[in-house]
Amino acid sequence: MDRTQLHSYLDELLDAARFKDYCPNGLQVEGAPEVSHVVAGVSATLALIDAAIERGAQALLVHHGWFWRGEDGRITGTKRARIARVLEHGINLFAYHLPLDAHPELGNNAQLARVLGLRPTGTTGEQGLIWLGETGSAGTADELCAHVSRTLTRQALLVGDARRTVRRVAWCTGGAQGMFEQAIDAGADLYISGEISEQTTHLARESGIPYIAAGHHATERYGVQALGRHLAECFGIRVDCVDIDNPA
Repeated sequence: MDRTQLHSYLDELLDAARFKDYCPNGLQVEGAPEVSHVVAGVSATLALIDAAIERGAQALLVHHGWFWRGEDGRITGTKRARIARVLEHGINLFAYHLPLDAHPELGNNAQLARVLGLRPTGTTGEQGLIWLGETGSAGTADELCAHVSRTLTRQALLVGDARRTVRRVAWCTGGAQGMFEQAIDAGADLYISGEISEQTTHLARESGIPYIAAGHHATERYGVQALGRHLAECFGIRVDCVDIDNPA
């Protein structure tokens, strides 16, 4: 498959131009002009790059790429090692951050809902990144937290009223704890994201709305996997989904 064709398809599919983001979305590093084998994973780490090299892939497809706003622009240390490795082996790096969070079918929020059995009803918040939905049957916050932990195979952290009955849930994967107040304003009985900050606990306790921190990596494994499967089905190229373990 032609690299330019793949780039254009991904940009259009994920509506990349619509988003105001913290990094460039799309083709971040140009490699081989033809792509027949893609390695997909959450973050463009050295371990994932080495996995692509070992498999002879011409492209990496990730959620967390490089060149984040406000970071040191010098090409030194780990940044140099990563960039040198992909350039040496002609590997294209495709990265989609917020566009992959938001996609209505293949995105992280959509896929987390699928995995957890949540029924989406709409979106809210900045750029529509917070998803709203229902649990399907009433239960308590601690029961939902136990379900999240079992399903994601990672111990989730619950703060706030563990006994609150939960019917309407809001969620945004990754580091979206800063959107908690928007979820509360939208009428959620509980909010799920990946990370937790010091002030999150106080907001959960004082608002009466519990919060589940389910892990940044754990909540964002599924979007890039779904996108990889989609590419394989549409274009007949080989896509290997490689999950590099991350406890955060």
